Amino acid sequence: MLGPVETRSVSPVFVGRTGELGALNDALARAAAGEPQALLLGGEAGVGKTRLVEEFATAACRAKAVVAVGGCVEIGADGLPFAPFSTALRALRHSLPEEFTAAATGQEEELARLLPDLGEATSSRHDEQGMARLFELTARLLERVAAEHTVVLALEDLHWADASTRHLLAYLFRTLRTGRLLVLATYRSDDIHRRHPLRPLLAELDRLRTIRRLELERFTRDEVGRQIAGILAAEPDPAQVDDIFERSDGNAFFVEELAVAACEGCRTGLTDSLRDLLLVRVEALSESAQRVVRIVAEGGSTVEYPLIAAVAGLTEDDLLEALRAAVGANILTVAPAGDGYRFRHSLVREAVADDLLPGERSRLNRRYAEALQADPALVPADARVMRLATYWYHAHDPAKALPAVLDASVVARRRHAYTEQLRLLERAMELWDSAPDEVRSALRPVDYTEVYPPCGCDPATMPLDYLDIMAEAAVAGRLGGERERALKITKRALRLLEDDGDPLRAAWFGVQRSRLVQALARGDGWRELATAQDLVRGLPPSEVHAEVLANVANWSMLRRPGPDAFAAAERAVRYARMVGARATELNARLTLGGLTVEAGDIEAGLAELGLVKEHALAEGVAHVAGRAYVNLPSVLQGLGRDREAVPVLREGLSFTRAHGLLADEAWVWGNLSEALYSLGEWEEAAEAAAHAMRVGHSAKPQGAGAMRLAHLALARGDIAESARQLATARTHYGTHDPMPQQALPLARLAVGVAAAEGRLPDARAELAAALEAGFPPGTQRYGWPLLLAAATAEADARALPAAGAGRAETLERVAGAARTLTTGVPLWQAYDRWTRAELLRAEAADSADTWSPVVSAFECLDRPYDLARVRHRLAQALLTEGGDDERDRAVELLRLAGAVAGHLGARPLAEAVTRLAQRARLPLTPAPRRTPAPADPAEALGLTSRERDVLRLVSAGRTNRQIAEELFISPKTASVHVSNILAKLGVSGRGEAAATAHRLGLFPEEAEDRMVAG
Repeated sequence: MLGPVETRSVSPVFVGRTGELGALNDALARAAAGEPQALLLGGEAGVGKTRLVEEFATAACRAKAVVAVGGCVEIGADGLPFAPFSTALRALRHSLPEEFTAAATGQEEELARLLPDLGEATSSRHDEQGMARLFELTARLLERVAAEHTVVLALEDLHWADASTRHLLAYLFRTLRTGRLLVLATYRSDDIHRRHPLRPLLAELDRLRTIRRLELERFTRDEVGRQIAGILAAEPDPAQVDDIFERSDGNAFFVEELAVAACEGCRTGLTDSLRDLLLVRVEALSESAQRVVRIVAEGGSTVEYPLIAAVAGLTEDDLLEALRAAVGANILTVAPAGDGYRFRHSLVREAVADDLLPGERSRLNRRYAEALQADPALVPADARVMRLATYWYHAHDPAKALPAVLDASVVARRRHAYTEQLRLLERAMELWDSAPDEVRSALRPVDYTEVYPPCGCDPATMPLDYLDIMAEAAVAGRLGGERERALKITKRALRLLEDDGDPLRAAWFGVQRSRLVQALARGDGWRELATAQDLVRGLPPSEVHAEVLANVANWSMLRRPGPDAFAAAERAVRYARMVGARATELNARLTLGGLTVEAGDIEAGLAELGLVKEHALAEGVAHVAGRAYVNLPSVLQGLGRDREAVPVLREGLSFTRAHGLLADEAWVWGNLSEALYSLGEWEEAAEAAAHAMRVGHSAKPQGAGAMRLAHLALARGDIAESARQLATARTHYGTHDPMPQQALPLARLAVGVAAAEGRLPDARAELAAALEAGFPPGTQRYGWPLLLAAATAEADARALPAAGAGRAETLERVAGAARTLTTGVPLWQAYDRWTRAELLRAEAADSADTWSPVVSAFECLDRPYDLARVRHRLAQALLTEGGDDERDRAVELLRLAGAVAGHLGARPLAEAVTRLAQRARLPLTPAPRRTPAPADPAEALGLTSRERDVLRLVSAGRTNRQIAEELFISPKTASVHVSNILAKLGVSGRGEAAATAHRLGLFPEEAEDRMVAG
């Protein structure tokens, strides 16, 4: 039936692409083996990306893989939120219904934001974790579905992707670790101009070693010849091949167009103009077919048949004849779902749309909008509101467009597509003045906004105003990562409010602006917060007032801890309780708990932090619980209680990941890395730091991850890597907001790197800058390590001739600063003693009596690397004093220190131990005994009877306090025994000690008891 009109322009023979197809098939094989794969396929428009994906999909299906394809949608240059994922997930659900249902069980309401077929999406708060939680659930869904089946998720035309799709794709690429899954995304490389929104994503993904990027090149002359032969079903004339190759430049789509034009004798009228070339076959259609093609071009990437019929106004026979002609000419093609039509190539669609007259375009959009408004069933329910908003907007009818784009913004917000919500709200602001007064007065904030209206009026009765839209847009921009646009909106809103007389609303915008300024590293945000505080001062309690005070307290805790911060936190709690703002109350109490610890009431502060965490979990206040999982362990770490912090951090990882709290998860990873570093579990610490950098979307958590990696590299002697990570951390932290918890550790690192590179003046300059800023209350956990690093640098450089100038001044500054820091917990006391010992060593005045108390102090702490360092110093002092007893003790200390250094890979310490032993002619390896080895493995390891008893309890999982109670010794003595045991076994942690005891069969009776009990 299509004989008279059908044109074959697609070669039935797949030409070239051997290398690219091989790479895709290799990735498929790896995915089938359980190693998730991620590929980006780029190339200019028409180069053959879609054909390559089709060929690969066919091969994948033959290999029993499930292929789910989704395409980014372009509707008037506006992408629908998550469109490719919705389409692909729908296809996946159709292919694997049972597996998909099982994987989505319990999360249907959340996942309905991506796939409305699952049910009605839950209403959710306009908060930061909504989108991230949706991303996490999507990743877990794909991992579960791909657990038993190889799944190919192909997303086409990423250059049209909305911001939410780009964010979700980036999240999947970063976090997918299990499942037989291959994610493939295609994009037009020639469309990615310098300001294209996809460009930053491609740059970010290029840094991930887990992603492979392929670029399709144009065809060679030989490949063009084979393509033409396939199209013509005959060997082409060489001159014709030369002509088409020259005209097309090897672009596969242009080759098709030119080959068909040459075959049909359409040589006249062809020019080098791309648009003219693309329109040649369109203009060869009948008038009615051309009309239908123009209608489809303006309707979107895919247009449903009933909608085309409603807009075209043709009889059914005439419409079908026109569509048959367009399909036969390979201009239109039936949509994959079979319910509509789309252009076979988007370039032709763009050319047809660009050829429309301005009035013709707005008229077509009006007809689309009127048809859809008259019969909403013409398009799928999940696309209806967005499509209607687009049509009315491009129809240039403000009265209809304003409520339509506001309705669409609500849909975008419910799907956590905050960037798309922002774009729609910006359109609403653009349309606001042009819309009639009666239209604006009929709009209500309760229908379109979730941001708390600071005016205190009832949002159900008051009309929506321009500032309501601005408030919603500011939050959408912040949540969607469009902070620059959000910052401009808050600036404009505050300017409008200068003469408005609404202090609560102005204070609310001030808080938003403060958060944006901090996030963009444009400042510390205090000026905006202080202004907001002035605006609410003296006003009755309100949610805005409580929110301002809570933000002021949190800001002060991080930058200026002290009585003023404490008072602000107390007021925030009190005001929040008065107005029933429970989330604000819990958040302020979390700040108050941290400040209580810093004020010296440690146990009361820790109890409050723990209580807030439990309340937030029980009441479902996820963002406060996420912050609690960051703050509580961090406070414990600052007190030297890293062993207690680790289980809380691991619990926090599970919680933050399950709830999509990406920023909190990144902070938890960074804190876990710091704790594991202190506990001597350096490999895990490095992995945790890498996770912090990979998961974190904002700069500061990534800076924390880089800082942890810099510490590890410095301790392991990789100075260049430490310097590189230090620079990375400084870049992420910026220079506009020098918080002590970041500035002091950075200074400590900078001192260490400069000293290691022999740049003592630079180390002194870093110290001087840090001391100039001072140590605010509660920053001793950061101040002591900095002073120790500076004192150590001076002591190590004591023998250098050029180091004398400035040494006395530096030592005096360190000693003076040390006198200002508190020593209220054992860790800080140990650092105090160590720092003073290094100051004495810098003046050649230290002795064994200097270092013995330092070693004793660290033997009570669970910090093997620090203990090994001070044992090395004590051994050095003992050897300086001489004497056989001192030498024997020095040998034992060096062996213990060397074992830890070797286990951790702390090369500088290991080399220092070896050098000292060689100079003193001390054997670090005990001479082999001629007597038979003892039958008891514990004796062979040199464990005393008491140490064996302690090891038995360590293997049973007892804490130091429990060991002390069972053996009737003090916890301090138990800690010393545990440290000695770890050193003698050559391990760095209690878990490794238990594993070694089990492997050597030290306690067979316990094993037998367990077997009997089993």
